[in-house]
Amino acid sequence: MNPEINTWLQLILRWAHAVAGIIWIGHLYFFNWVNGPFQAKLDGGTKKIVNPELMPRALFWFRWGAAWTWITGILLAALVYYHGRVVFEDPTSPGSNSWLWLAIVLVLLAVGFVIYNAIMKAVPNKVAAAAINLVIFAAVYLFLEYVGKFSGRALYIHAGAIFGTIMALNVWMVIWPYQKRIITAVKTGTAPDAKEVATAGLRSRHNTFMSVPLIFTMISNHYPTVYGQVPWCRDLILAAIIAVGFITTRLIYGKAAKVPGF
Repeated sequence: MNPEINTWLQLILRWAHAVAGIIWIGHLYFFNWVNGPFQAKLDGGTKKIVNPELMPRALFWFRWGAAWTWITGILLAALVYYHGRVVFEDPTSPGSNSWLWLAIVLVLLAVGFVIYNAIMKAVPNKVAAAAINLVIFAAVYLFLEYVGKFSGRALYIHAGAIFGTIMALNVWMVIWPYQKRIITAVKTGTAPDAKEVATAGLRSRHNTFMSVPLIFTMISNHYPTVYGQVPWCRDLILAAIIAVGFITTRLIYGKAAKVPGF
């Protein structure tokens, strides 16, 4: 590809990816840290008036922000990492078939959500279910590192891509379908399905927890000081970042519940 065209495409995709991400993650934080505590203060009659007007509008930008963040992100990854072959530690290695590995990654992302979703439904203890999924995430990461021979920069980006894909599919496959039925129930004055309310809320919280380390991995390609460490060190740094992200999110949840209205 002509270098000038490549540069322009990267610029446009990064710009679109950032704008779509702001729309998506901004609404995610609104739902979890503003709207959640706010909804707890509303009585049934007020909810019947407010939510059918507020929620569909917010969910429109939320779900399409998620879709375009993912689409622009995967196009950018294909252009930068696979077309440019910087996905590998050694791009000249005979096993460095970039387009084959893009296909493998796309399959892993799709199958990964199916497995994540099945575990979350099958395991009653949701903390244990989440822990199982984190172990599977680590196994996929190590597969890309030791079998795919991905570079440190590519590993961090793909860790973010795994989180981002689960988050986007949570939006489209769980949160949005359930919220449509919940909003309809509230509008008609009937009680929404308690299990659907709980599941939609849980997946939204999962997305919130994943979003903080996701953002770090998305900007990490600018900082070789982090991803350029020896393998064991860069892996521990990423694990620490994920842990810090989860802890930070938990602290913000606690703060959000205490922010008073006027």
